[in-house]
Amino acid sequence: MTAPRTALLPRPRAAEVLPAPTAPRRPWATALRTLACGAAATGPAITLATGSTPPPLIHFTVLANLLVAVAFGWSAVRSWRGAPPLRPYLTGGVLLLAAITGLMHHLVLVNYTEPPGPSSAWPLAATVLLHTVTPLAVAADWLLLTAPRTLRLAHIPLWLTVPAAYLALALTRGALLAPGSPARYPYPFLDVDTYGYAGTLTQALALGLLFTALATLITAADHLRPNVAGWIQHRRNRISPPAAGGLK
Repeated sequence: MTAPRTALLPRPRAAEVLPAPTAPRRPWATALRTLACGAAATGPAITLATGSTPPPLIHFTVLANLLVAVAFGWSAVRSWRGAPPLRPYLTGGVLLLAAITGLMHHLVLVNYTEPPGPSSAWPLAATVLLHTVTPLAVAADWLLLTAPRTLRLAHIPLWLTVPAAYLALALTRGALLAPGSPARYPYPFLDVDTYGYAGTLTQALALGLLFTALATLITAADHLRPNVAGWIQHRRNRISPPAAGGLK
């Protein structure tokens, strides 16, 4: 007795399913994200080369720029390969870090530090890259190259883990250094010698609330902004010639 015909057919395998076609490369997005990655990496590089007090790698600005450089480098690679963009919780977190870096410097820290002298060209260049160029590049990428209405309020606790981890790092480092050590705390509002732990943590909590409000504002703006990236893509598709073989 022969087996039913259907039993003689090979079983379909997942590996035999045709792969989905890759999306086209995005050279303009790749170029802009590569430039942003370069700016975010050059600022810390200049700071490390020229030296500063406290050590550069304890500055929140330097660490934030390094994270931005890694994120934008990977995003540029994905744009060139035609891969999907980074997840919204990553792009939103990078945007919040850049916003904190720029706003804290221009609204708060500029009142505590003296600007570099006319002969200090490299420190001035590093300051501009770290606190102005990189935040503006991140904001431009968000406005021009990402889809709107993708950020969620549920992402905010994840975004705030980076500032919270930095606070723990700065306070732990200060506790391990001997009292009176130069640059024991990287920022005036984190100076336990001046404010004590209660005062320092109170100021840190106030900053945390401000960061939460800023993250909420960014999320709300994401749901109100126009879809510039979609408009650019639609216009590019309209002016692009048809693919070879598309006409019969």
